[in-house]
Parts: sequence; structure tokens; C-alpha cells
Amino acid sequence: MPFVNCKECSKLFYARPFLINKGQGKFCSMKCKGIGTQERLSLNCAICGKVTKKVHSKIEHSKSGKFFCDKSCQTVWRNKEFSGEKSKNWKGSFSRYRKILIDQNQSMECSLCLLQDERILAAHHIDENRKNNSPENLTWLCHNCHYLVHHDTLEKQKLLKKIATR
Repeated sequence: MPFVNCKECSKLFYARPFLINKGQGKFCSMKCKGIGTQERLSLNCAICGKVTKKVHSKIEHSKSGKFFCDKSCQTVWRNKEFSGEKSKNWKGSFSRYRKILIDQNQSMECSLCLLQDERILAAHHIDENRKNNSPENLTWLCHNCHYLVHHDTLEKQKLLKKIATR
């Protein structure tokens, strides 16, 4: 009984003798055969420099021309490349809204739940117009309340009542 090692994953498996005679019986499964029969080029990871293999279609369809050994290296690159002003969703400096609230000496606490952890406080535009940066239009909200105000009309009404009584 001929047992052979898979060319792709090196797993020991039984191959029928007539398949070996025909030049087949090299892969343990269809998955390994699909991976093993693709021609791949060796490239260096753009972040760590580790050698990685990619098929021609992946190389041709790459918009950046950069290749990575795994998702963590890709994430490191994306966070550097597409953050801040480079992001297509960039709407201006995030910190300028916070600066306006700090300059107005507004206490750093969520207007709804009164949480005071400045790490999770966000500046919220009351009229939801990002161009209206007047101090009267800005308030502090924690990320949870900020989400609720934008997606739940009852929470939005509750915030507007609290702001009206200030």
C-alpha cells in the first residue's frame, strides 16, 4: 500500500498505485490540489519583509502594488496609509471640535449618562451640521450615547430636552 506525502501540506495519505503510475496521486485533497497547481511568485511582505507567495491574479489585481504575509501586516500598513487626512472619509480635524468644547470650559462628561471618562467622550454637533462649530452647537457624548442619539429618535429627543434646560 503506497503512502505518499502531499506536495502541498506534507500530510501522509494513501494514493492508489494506478494514479501514481499515471503521474497523479500527489495531493491529499482537492483543496491542496487547487492550491498546489497554481503557479505562485515569491514576494517580500511590505511590512516585515517575510517571503510570501502570491498567484498571478492577486498580483495583477493589486491596487497598491504592495503584498503582505498576513492580515496583521496588512492592517499595520492600512492604518498608516489611510488614516487622518489621507482617509477618503476625512471631514476635517477631529480635535478641533474637542478644542472648542475645552476652550469653553464645558465639563468633560456625557450630556446623557454623565460619564466622565475623557477617553471615550466625543464632541457631538447638536444640529448634526459639521460646519456649524459654534460652542452652543457642540456637546460631549460618550460613544454609546453618541451612537444612540444618531440612531434612536427617543434618545435624540432626550438629549435636546437636557440641552434646553441647561
